[in-house]
Amino acid sequence: MQQNVGVLDRAGRAVLAMALLSFAWEKQGRLGVIAALNAGLLFSSVASGYCPLYERLKINTMGKPI
Repeated sequence: MQQNVGVLDRAGRAVLAMALLSFAWEKQGRLGVIAALNAGLLFSSVASGYCPLYERLKINTMGKPI
């Protein structure tokens, strides 16, 4: 599993995940659970630097190695 999520992409995902967690905390219903699960998926890609959807779509935001 090779990393395919760049730094700016990871930062954006982290911000979006935190917003989803905040929304989930407020709603606390089915919608809140769905938001929390999506936030968890985003946080996992932030932590690992890997996105399975990006792999299938052949997207790589890591940039070129120096």
